[in-house]
Amino acid sequence: MASTPDQPQPRQRALNYAWVIWLFSTLGFLFSVPGQTMGMGVYTDYFIEALGLTRTQLSLAYLVGTLLSAFCLPRAGRWFDLYGGRVMIAASSGLLALVLIYISQVDRLLGLLSGSMAWAWLLMLLGYFGVRFLGQGVLTSASRNILLIWFVKRRGLVSGLRGVFVSFGFALAPLGIALLINDFGWRGSLWVMAAGLFSFGCAAWIFVRNRPGQETPLKVGPENGSVSEPPRDTRLKGMTLAEARRRPVFWLYAASLSIHALFGTALTFHIVSIFDQVGRSSAEAFSYFLPSAVCATLVNLLAGYLADRNPLKPFLILMLISFLLGAFGLAHLARDWGYWLLAIGFGAGGGLWGVLSNLAFVRYFGTKHLGEVSGLNTALTVSASAIGPAAFSLGLDGSGSYLLPVYLCMVALVLLLVWAVIYPAPERTMGNYQG
Repeated sequence: MASTPDQPQPRQRALNYAWVIWLFSTLGFLFSVPGQTMGMGVYTDYFIEALGLTRTQLSLAYLVGTLLSAFCLPRAGRWFDLYGGRVMIAASSGLLALVLIYISQVDRLLGLLSGSMAWAWLLMLLGYFGVRFLGQGVLTSASRNILLIWFVKRRGLVSGLRGVFVSFGFALAPLGIALLINDFGWRGSLWVMAAGLFSFGCAAWIFVRNRPGQETPLKVGPENGSVSEPPRDTRLKGMTLAEARRRPVFWLYAASLSIHALFGTALTFHIVSIFDQVGRSSAEAFSYFLPSAVCATLVNLLAGYLADRNPLKPFLILMLISFLLGAFGLAHLARDWGYWLLAIGFGAGGGLWGVLSNLAFVRYFGTKHLGEVSGLNTALTVSASAIGPAAFSLGLDGSGSYLLPVYLCMVALVLLLVWAVIYPAPERTMGNYQG
């Protein structure tokens, strides 16, 4: 029966689908744990025992595999621009699951081959390449980028909310993986994570939509189940990768984000050894992560909220100052104030790093080629994360302490800070390229 003017028209109610995307973006980060350093690092001793490799040989396979994955990430960024987040999140999750199953069988595959050290190293190199490329690279980047397409005015805030769960998820990941290993063995724990990734990939294929206007199957009326009219698709705008590379602001942000990847990964990789050098226990070394994570989470949430209403340059300057203070604390780690300066400085800097890594490239270069532009930045940060632990090891071998690489990182931070202060970095594209 047709409605009359006296009768209220039925209202169309629709789920705000952007929050569904937020959920999958957050889960995408968490499911990337097997491709992160803190995820694979738990298995180091198990791989050494199963394959007969030395710690140095395994570390070298990790370094080379990470660098090779970084070399491929810009092309993966172009795939995101071509196929969208739905395909990339689902495909990278499924393929990462297959790589984990492969890694769980490397010792058995080695038995089918000659069993030589060279084959063991090559098998682990292939595995490390797969988890780093698909986990830390593709899955993380796609999960980050799709959220930036769905949110415009509240990008900083929603990224900060995601960061709360991601920060604590990453902090708890080593313990969670250790519990899985205790219950299922190292091989079985990889199968459990693979099953989770397969399930997440299937769910992403069903529910993730590349951009607003493609989510209409869940928009239904309250009474008759009718599907609402889809809104016109968002027009994507932005610079190409070639255009972005010609602008100094790209390299300023990429270099600033990469120095943290280098420094932070080196600190995490050598945390016990670094603390041991100044007479602190391994328990103190691991306890450092809790105050640092709390500080990072609070700063990320507050800075994300403020970044929606302000230019990014002040946040970049504050990030570099925070890392510089943290590095100064690391150089004086034997003292209590040095410990807390390290935790607060690197915690605050890490929170600001999360905001800038989410917002800088979409704010300056738009969404149309976001995958390709952010893919190059991801390649640079992943490369830096691979170089950092090796550089600190060489510093220890050459000088007998970690102070030399720490001081070199401080010099790099000072130079970047001066660049950030004197370079104007106007956000001319922020209004035009919101996407």
